[in-house]
Amino acid sequence: MIVVGLTGSIAMGKSTVAAMFAEFGVPIFDADEAVRAFYAGEGARSVEAAFPGVAVSGQVDRERLGARVLGDADALRLLEGLVHPAVGRARIEFVERAAAEGRRLAVVDVPLLLETGGDSNVDLVLVVSAPASVQRARALARTGMTEVKLEAVLSRQASDVEKRRRAHFVIDTRGSLDETRAIVAQFMRATAALVGGRARYA
Repeated sequence: MIVVGLTGSIAMGKSTVAAMFAEFGVPIFDADEAVRAFYAGEGARSVEAAFPGVAVSGQVDRERLGARVLGDADALRLLEGLVHPAVGRARIEFVERAAAEGRRLAVVDVPLLLETGGDSNVDLVLVVSAPASVQRARALARTGMTEVKLEAVLSRQASDVEKRRRAHFVIDTRGSLDETRAIVAQFMRATAALVGGRARYA
């Protein structure tokens, strides 16, 4: 089985590309969804203990939590120390399940794949990219997004240039959805004959 690490900076179209893989029947591990599940379940107590006042009705309020860690490197490291191990365990379970099902291809959608060293646990790194002007326009069109928030997010992410440099494949999403979908299909054809194994379950 080939395990693809799907990543890309904010507003590059990563979630859209992940959805296209899902349309083609590829199982997807969504790291953001795993974080949401952690905040709504087992992680709520530990996050509340580290950041009192961020939990509401037993679940972490992401807006409150975001306000606590925005611009605070120490707080962010503390939070990541709680979240990343839990997400890692969920990813391993996903990969094991996909392998047991006899899947040929599986995708792990991880925004900070390269920043956290997650690329060592996948067979291929697939980076979703677009011109900076397109990225910025998309990001600022999101509800609640501001210039300050955007800059804070970008400061945590490797640059698009660095991501592209470290990628095995790049999908440029500046075109139409149909054009992007065609590139995804082309990627699947290109990887059809490859053999995985690097991503076993580290």
